[in-house]
Amino acid sequence: MSDDLPPLREVIRRHDLRARKSLGQNFLLDLNLTGRIARAGGPLDGSTVIEIGPGPGGLTRALLTNGAHRVIAIERDERALAALSEIASHYPGRLDIVSADAMTFDPRPLLDGKPARIIANLPYNIATALLVGWLTTEPWPPWFDRLVLMFQREVAERITAVPGSKKYGRLSVLAGWRTEARILFDVAASAFVPPPKVTSSLVELVPRATPLPCPSAALQRVTEAAFGQRRKMLRQSLKSLGCDPMPLLAAAGIAPTARAEEIPIAGFVTLARVMSGNAP
Repeated sequence: MSDDLPPLREVIRRHDLRARKSLGQNFLLDLNLTGRIARAGGPLDGSTVIEIGPGPGGLTRALLTNGAHRVIAIERDERALAALSEIASHYPGRLDIVSADAMTFDPRPLLDGKPARIIANLPYNIATALLVGWLTTEPWPPWFDRLVLMFQREVAERITAVPGSKKYGRLSVLAGWRTEARILFDVAASAFVPPPKVTSSLVELVPRATPLPCPSAALQRVTEAAFGQRRKMLRQSLKSLGCDPMPLLAAAGIAPTARAEEIPIAGFVTLARVMSGNAP
């Protein structure tokens, strides 16, 4: 689907937008691929989409072309703002460009209380931190109705891993606790400029309306301790919490000889509730 805007390579050349490793930038220039990513976000008609790190605007254009009523593009790199402004002029009133660091910027005041969708080719150097922030946001259900995000394949596998697998970890627990997460499709390194050294994957995370009740801070602490020394039994790894783990494990009904990768999400939730003083 054409939007009659200049080719992205021309945009990059004209605005000297060479990707910077320090910003975790890997641009997607294939408009067929950016269109596929936009469509993976579900029907966009009438929706508000938050995009992180739009760069020259390939995905931005696809989101608008595929019907997003409004796109809020959060871009830290000031070099990209002029290129994005050209897209805004082409789609009057539909693209809001925010010059800010996504790690500290809160888009909620821009949403007028309406739900938004986050669709982004995330800068890889902040992707995990952003995801953890969204997964632990309060109150829940959150202000977004879906996350459709690009990660390195290894990170995507950790997000969607199940108990008992070697990929299962803190990120798997947080994602599985509050969302239903799945890998939609892989994207070859050659699709990016510059090409990263690994395959990437597009991941969809749909918030659960009623996840198991648990203080998110406690769950983060417990999973960090448990998976920080994942080869050790929980009776040893949980000592990093600063207390005797044996009463916690007993109250949660978890064998002290178990290892972190063996514990289902519900087990970690119970453990976090016990630690924070809430009975399971």
